[in-house]
Amino acid sequence: MEKVSEIEISLDKDSNIIIGQTHFIKTVEDLYEALITSFPNIEFGIAFNEASGDRLIRKDGNNEELIKKVVGFAEKIGAGHSFVILLKNAYPINVLNRIKQVMEVVNIYVATANSLKVLVYDDGKDGRGIIGVIDGKKPLGVENETDKEKRHKFLRDIGYKR
Repeated sequence: MEKVSEIEISLDKDSNIIIGQTHFIKTVEDLYEALITSFPNIEFGIAFNEASGDRLIRKDGNNEELIKKVVGFAEKIGAGHSFVILLKNAYPINVLNRIKQVMEVVNIYVATANSLKVLVYDDGKDGRGIIGVIDGKKPLGVENETDKEKRHKFLRDIGYKR
């Protein structure tokens, strides 16, 4: 069996994903509360892979399609104590601080709208963990003044800067 593998995650154009590590069964309910109260009109699905006890994929959210997709992602990743959140109508920047404040959250691996690869290590027995992520593609160069102007304009066009 291959010890390190790449799990490909492809996102819909209007989705964002957050993948992290946590440590307790109440994570799903606490993440739900953090998300639902953080941003108006947010839609999301949450999946959490238990690492002990029943070792189930716990799930919640307010959009059945996103819940179904995020459960599939969590199942593919298969790492204990990992969680996956799929968002619509919000960006990770809108919710990351709230997620980080959830007591059970240990680590955030990625928050992105890019398709990505999750690198997992399988011990060949019953343990599996996330060792990193590949988010998007390699840079093609360094921004010039025109690129900088485009960046400034984009941030103002989407309302994140004045």
